[in-house]
Amino acid sequence: MTRRLFIPLLVLTAAMFAYAPIVIAQAPFESTMLLVQKIFYFHLPSWLVMFSAIAVCGIASAVYLFKADIRADRIAVSAAEIAVVFGAFGFVTGMLWGRKAWGVWWQWDARLTTALLLELILLAYLVLRRYGGPGSEKLAAGVALFGMADSAIVYKSVDWWRTVHPTTNVMTSLGRTSPEMYGAMLYCSVAFLMLFALLMIVRVGLENRRAELDQLFLAIEEQ
Repeated sequence: MTRRLFIPLLVLTAAMFAYAPIVIAQAPFESTMLLVQKIFYFHLPSWLVMFSAIAVCGIASAVYLFKADIRADRIAVSAAEIAVVFGAFGFVTGMLWGRKAWGVWWQWDARLTTALLLELILLAYLVLRRYGGPGSEKLAAGVALFGMADSAIVYKSVDWWRTVHPTTNVMTSLGRTSPEMYGAMLYCSVAFLMLFALLMIVRVGLENRRAELDQLFLAIEEQ
């Protein structure tokens, strides 16, 4: 089923990304940041994918911990790698935007600090799985749950503490003040989420092939 959906999803996602520059170009300029504001159409979807990947990783890790389902563990590690990549992309686009909006590349405010901590937690998860030795998968699953909890703090940090970052209602206000910008953002968000689905399919498939290869090596060694 997944394989049959992969090619149509791939074609549709490629078409959406090919048309995305036109959608972004047609969106109006923001009154103060002008062209630089259009980084927003890549920055926010990157974080959206990151949070989605963290949610998948956390839920799959919980299933692995409580049910010892190896398939869930494969989904978790796949989602964690994707979360790290899109988190890094979100940081880069955010710094480019912040340099124009705030006059600095980085601010140690609540949102950025907790987001950096979240990225480090995800990296720790991957390092632990890679170098932790036997049994490190379960310990890493616990780290993933901690990361999922921190992601909620990252999201609400702009509401709980005073920060230079826009609050969580930015999309709601954008829908009221500029439907064109809101439409462009929605389009880019859907395109990024579709890319996330594609990457998950490919990455989980790779993890399954690795598991099959490990079983073959074990079978050969036992002979």
